[in-house]
Amino acid sequence: MADHVVEKDRKILVAVDEGEESMYALSWCLKNVISDNSRDTLILLYVKRPRAVFSALDGTGYLFSADIWATRDKYSNDVAACVMEKAKRMCREQADEVKVDVRVECGDPRDVICQVAERINADVLVMGATAMA
Repeated sequence: MADHVVEKDRKILVAVDEGEESMYALSWCLKNVISDNSRDTLILLYVKRPRAVFSALDGTGYLFSADIWATRDKYSNDVAACVMEKAKRMCREQADEVKVDVRVECGDPRDVICQVAERINADVLVMGATAMA
């Protein structure tokens, strides 16, 4: 009786951000975790930090206008788009055959990464390390 290994469709969650560590982790994942001709799905996750809560009046007595909030939101969205584009480009260059899904969530990255990994039933979670860890 021949032993047949059934290749499972794995979900590999990679948390990415602006740091070099997360891009190194993604590159490492593409070289070491993704196998040739695999049916793996690579899920790139970027977590936007929530807006800091300020009163409408800052310490000097100035009001924060809606334009300031809109500018901050646009900047946050632009950063997320830039990080994701860089990550997708790396995927195309190093493992063009792998299926890539992109997710942008909002919240505390420590919590959101765990919640998304559980929600999608990820088989592997890849993250970079920082000096703060």
